[in-house]
Amino acid sequence: MPVSTRPVPRSTGPDTGMGTSEYAFCTVAAIAFAGVLYAIVTSGAVREALTDLVVNALSSGL
Repeated sequence: MPVSTRPVPRSTGPDTGMGTSEYAFCTVAAIAFAGVLYAIVTSGAVREALTDLVVNALSSGL
């Protein structure tokens, strides 16, 4: 199979270099969202509700 020797075209438009900053922004947003979810799940009311759910599920099989 022949190998292509054409050069790879490079972007010269106004969006040059935007890929890295978009990935960085999405990463920061995902970390912030994970932090909010962690704070919600570890709160007392949610922890109590999840514990009750598990206890009820385990005790209903007896």
